[in-house]
This record gives sequence, C-alpha cells and structure tokens, in this order.
Amino acid sequence: QVQLAESGGGSVQTGGSLRLSCAVTGVGARTVSLAWFRQIPGKEREGLAVLSAFDGGEYYGASVKGRCAISLDNDKNTMYLQMNSLKPEDTATYFCAADPRPKSAVSGVTANQYMYWGQGTQVTVSA
Repeated sequence: QVQLAESGGGSVQTGGSLRLSCAVTGVGARTVSLAWFRQIPGKEREGLAVLSAFDGGEYYGASVKGRCAISLDNDKNTMYLQMNSLKPEDTATYFCAADPRPKSAVSGVTANQYMYWGQGTQVTVSA
C-alpha cells in the first residue's frame, strides 16, 4: 500500500525558507510521478511542482517558479520541496501526491491525476 507522509511545515516570516519532505512508502519513489500541491480553505488544490517518472521532467507552477525546487532522494525514498523567498500568500496546507500512471511533468499539474495523497503539512508565512 502506497503511503505518503509530509513534514517540515511551520511558521516563518516573509522572505524566509522552508524545506518540505514527503516520505514515500509502498513503492519506489523513482517509479511514480510525484507532485506538490497546496490548498487554502474554500479553494481548489493548486499544483506547485511535478517530478515525472515518465519523462524525467520537472514542472513548476507560475506562483512558485523561481522560488521553489523539487527534488528526490532515492536512497531515502523521499521527495522534497525547497521553498525560498516565502510570502504571506504562500500560507496554505501543502500536500504531496504520487501516481503510477505515465504522465509528463507539464501535464501532471492537476490534482485529479494523482491517486495517492499525504495528509498535508501547514505552512504559515507572516508579514
């Protein structure tokens, strides 16, 4: 059974950095497409970053491009999202997701393409 567990959220001031982790169990992380999403109450989940096992590509959403980096540690079977220059509008619950079906990084940015989800970790950025 595939399980995902996020960690690393917290409270930071504007301009600060956080590194979110997503521990993957039940499947080799390198064999599935992985992604980070975030959600504000009352709004749809927003795709932030995708790492495709299909084409090896990466994709970043416009709201985080240039400020975030997705990476994978195969030895630890863990995915990361390094977030820099954080803004108050980055405040949200952050989720990691995984899916075994082939998809390119660019096409894998919508929530309905992912079968497995973590429980989420809260990020709060104060002004």
